[in-house]
Amino acid sequence: MQTIAVGTSSMPAVGLGLWKIDPSNVAQTVYEAIKTGYRHLDSAADYGNEAEVGAGIKRAIDDGLCTREELWVTSKLWNTFHRREHVAAACRKSLEDLGLDYFDLYLVHFPIALKYVDFADRYPPEWLFDPSAEAPTMQRDPVPLSETWAGMEELVDQGLARQIGVCNYNSGLLHDLMSYARIKPAMLQIESHPYLTQEALIRTAQEYGLAVTAFSPLGASSYLELDMASQAETVLTENVVTEIAQRHGVSPAQVVLRWGIQRGTAVIPKTVKVERLTENLTLAGFELSYDEVVAISALNKNRRFNDPGVFCADAFNTFHAIYD
Repeated sequence: MQTIAVGTSSMPAVGLGLWKIDPSNVAQTVYEAIKTGYRHLDSAADYGNEAEVGAGIKRAIDDGLCTREELWVTSKLWNTFHRREHVAAACRKSLEDLGLDYFDLYLVHFPIALKYVDFADRYPPEWLFDPSAEAPTMQRDPVPLSETWAGMEELVDQGLARQIGVCNYNSGLLHDLMSYARIKPAMLQIESHPYLTQEALIRTAQEYGLAVTAFSPLGASSYLELDMASQAETVLTENVVTEIAQRHGVSPAQVVLRWGIQRGTAVIPKTVKVERLTENLTLAGFELSYDEVVAISALNKNRRFNDPGVFCADAFNTFHAIYD
């Protein structure tokens, strides 16, 4: 299995993304994924399914499919827990739900600080501060990202996370973070696919020594059910992708995932179908040529599907842009 270096560790280059997998299905999906050969699981408190993910992990370990040490488990700090005093508690809550003692990687989910919501009041707290309000909105909390990062560093000190990193940061935030971090981030996780190649950001991260994980590596497919993308926006039907797939005797999805790996990023596609789990993991039997990689990269439209500047206004009555 191909790996990428993450700090002092090695992470499988293909993982299973757990966003939007229904809690009623996710334990079985995790079990089947591990049975298929996955050893990299990408979770988050905000996904609302970590307890069930933990049940799938436990069953797989109990059945002898793997050991804890053979798994790479990532989770993420939610926006409402950005104050330094809340970071460790949020991490411990995710660990408790997953039935784990440590994370291989723990990430700041968004560079967005929202007002604290106690676990006893609502968990996961999601985006709205008070969903029962007459006109519910997000409530920002003026927490510097440097304070949040200090809390993240304490997770490493306490053995709760072996590596730490960030999601959804732009290049300016990365430069700033690297200027003050006592423990440097090991990972940048961002949306990236052939319609959003993010070449300058990926190069910036890699020159700082950060690994990069691409979420939504197949593009629009993750967003159709949320009405955040249309069928016409699927990269999998682009002629260049289908022609390359035919040439190599693989699926368009395998071509796009292979493109991501050959760019030096990890990829975390989401699926609940056993046949897709196998397909998404089977990427080692072929290699794209330089010209094929360039041709796929030329599909870039700077089309971002996961944009708080759009969905926060549409869904949460609060405009909050983090990308220019």
